[in-house]
Amino acid sequence: MQVAVLAHEKFPERAKTAVGVLRYADYDVTAVLDRDRAGGRVNEYLPGVPDAPIVEGMEDVENADALLIGIAPIGGGFDESWREDVENALSRGCDVISGLHYFLSEDEEFVSLAAENDCELWDVRKPDEDLTVSQGIAKDVDAEVVLTVGTDCSVGKMTVSLELARAAQAQGVDAGFIPTGQTGIMIEGWGNPIDRVVSDFTAGAVEEMILEKGDEHDYLFVEGQGTIIHPAYSAVTCGILHGAMPDKLVLCHAAGREAIHGYEDFSIPPVDTYVDLYEGLAGPVHEAEVAAGALNTMEIADDGPARDAVSEYGSDLGVPATDPVRFDTEEVLEALL
Repeated sequence: MQVAVLAHEKFPERAKTAVGVLRYADYDVTAVLDRDRAGGRVNEYLPGVPDAPIVEGMEDVENADALLIGIAPIGGGFDESWREDVENALSRGCDVISGLHYFLSEDEEFVSLAAENDCELWDVRKPDEDLTVSQGIAKDVDAEVVLTVGTDCSVGKMTVSLELARAAQAQGVDAGFIPTGQTGIMIEGWGNPIDRVVSDFTAGAVEEMILEKGDEHDYLFVEGQGTIIHPAYSAVTCGILHGAMPDKLVLCHAAGREAIHGYEDFSIPPVDTYVDLYEGLAGPVHEAEVAAGALNTMEIADDGPARDAVSEYGSDLGVPATDPVRFDTEEVLEALL
């Protein structure tokens, strides 16, 4: 399917959904919408992914079957400056895929346009209606479960989960990926949007996915969300930790990050604090250890300093570490598998 990706004023640094789709999804991305970078090319800002033009708006897109909203502001609201692009897409018969907390399928104008032009509005963050509480049985599946956890939001937990799952598959290991957020769901085409699930059902929504896939694979790599110290999102993190009942954890961090993004009054504590918190919180439900680390070195330009940062991070954790996008994963996979 050919898609245009909306990332206005955020590409690529603050458009993790757009970047994830470009890097991992099977979609053919024909254009990225970003008013600030219009006239450029994707590879000028994001090497190593399929290239595409960056355009001003949907009216500049030549070919597309769908418009995918590739950014999610804090709170997941809909920016009214995007309305014209969504209307344009629907008017020309394109489906619209959205990971926002604002449901396009409940916007009367969009619903009417979609009906007129035989389009689909896919709100990725709209949970199934039949979710329920956890039974506490995810530990009983055949697969070993590996969960990525973080020092903050937007440090690369989904990316690390996908990279490790694919690296394991390349070694001949039967590994699966469990998507828990909007980007992972867009990439895989299935999953439960955990940050939109009723609190009582959060662990159950994760458990449901583990049970669905846990006897089909030897290893499951579960996409984590948020961080356990986040002033807004810690409940989601805890729900995934207890619902997945992981055997091993990968602690993800962004090099140079010193405070919680968007909540800069809250400092990021030392990594050993996170190890104690995650292992201590997991233990009474199902014991899990931080067995590896993943450092996002995107903000470090040269490989030499980036390798040094990864090495220091691994030393601080006392376990193997890597940046799986930039460097090899062999030592980390050995620790996890």
